Amino acid sequence: MQTELEFYQLSAVGDREINQDCMAHRVCADYAVFVVADGLGGHQAGEKASQFFCRGLIEQAQAFQSRIIRQPEQGVREWIAAAVNRMRELFGNDPFAADAHTTGAILYLDDTQVVTAHCGDSRIYRLNPAQVLWRTKDHSLTQQLFDEGKISEWEMGIHPEQNKLTRSINVLSAPMVDIQVFPAMQSGETFILCSDGFWECIKEQEFLQLSQPASGKSELKKMAQMTILRAQGKSDNCTVQWVRKRVITQ
Repeated sequence: MQTELEFYQLSAVGDREINQDCMAHRVCADYAVFVVADGLGGHQAGEKASQFFCRGLIEQAQAFQSRIIRQPEQGVREWIAAAVNRMRELFGNDPFAADAHTTGAILYLDDTQVVTAHCGDSRIYRLNPAQVLWRTKDHSLTQQLFDEGKISEWEMGIHPEQNKLTRSINVLSAPMVDIQVFPAMQSGETFILCSDGFWECIKEQEFLQLSQPASGKSELKKMAQMTILRAQGKSDNCTVQWVRKRVITQ
């Protein structure tokens, strides 16, 4: 029995004037990296922050891959720090760099482990056909309200202060990133990386539509369209990556 990694991704501007989200990936023979970033800041600062962070992360992936194998948490932390340094270089003398922030949701896969890293409210979900196994915990005011039992999971996405973050990535300081290490991805499992413009109008159990064996690009597109429509003219930028390990039948 053989397996292969299959992935799809899409990004839509929603009801905003510009798309400040960015996504990137690198799939090699021995590892794969996926990242979604959601920029914050006017004067194109947020747009640049997300783009520059994703670019720095992908550019630096190969240099840190052997370290991640040996010491996954420390290796990923150093890799992200290098990406922020590259982000700083790309901003150069831009006067708006100090006000440019971005979220980050990162998925690293190899044959022995899964490593996730995130900052802000862009999320990573791990699914199998039967259940949502887990998701990353947002760094936001609404996550705090949810943890305190004051609002439900669904209410997180429609809360008036949904966009109030407690952490973000910026060139002026070292990023406070949560890193988790898990066993290797199993055949039939699905990962979803997304900005808040995707998850905020989707009920958690609806994510299972994306984890069914026959699901793929068409289902991902339909769900993105659905969440934009549910926002009723107030949709944020909507970005999502779908990653699955499929079994190849001979």
